[in-house]
Amino acid sequence: MRLLTCLLLLALCPLTALAETAYITDQLRLGLHRAADTSDRAFRTLESGQELEIISRDRNYANVRLPDGTVGYVKAAYLVSDKPAKLIVNEAQAESGRLQEELTRLQASFAQPAATIASLEKSLDESSASLAQTRQQLDELTEQNEEYVARFSKYKYSLPLTWVSGALLVCLLAGFLGGLWWTDYRSRKRHGGIRIY
Repeated sequence: MRLLTCLLLLALCPLTALAETAYITDQLRLGLHRAADTSDRAFRTLESGQELEIISRDRNYANVRLPDGTVGYVKAAYLVSDKPAKLIVNEAQAESGRLQEELTRLQASFAQPAATIASLEKSLDESSASLAQTRQQLDELTEQNEEYVARFSKYKYSLPLTWVSGALLVCLLAGFLGGLWWTDYRSRKRHGGIRIY
């Protein structure tokens, strides 16, 4: 029974290795061979950071498949499960470039609304200043109006002294001239049209 379990586990080991992804370690060129013990000459050179799929693996060698479907053997000691720094740096630089482009695009798209907002804020400030000035003028005019209303109610039935003085002066002058004419008219009528003065 134990033997059957061990055989079953050994049979399943290559299946669990099928989905494992590995990378060539940093600063290395690794030969891809056709022979399982890598005793032949490498038919392809793999660079550090090359992604590959492990088909099977023993202590010294691994049977691998490249993303383009090429199958071969490499030394297992140079395979790592974590991405090497070179690949991480390249990905980070690519992401940084993409984010920089997106930032530039977003800045360009926000430039017009920002200019519009600045213009509207300036217009709002000018309108606020104009409104404050108009309110001040309105307060002054309201105060003057209240003063005029108070004066009007105080002098509602009285005439201004200048008008009364002017009217009196005109009446006195008209009365004096009218009296002179009347006296002259009566004197000439009494003396036969002759002026005696």
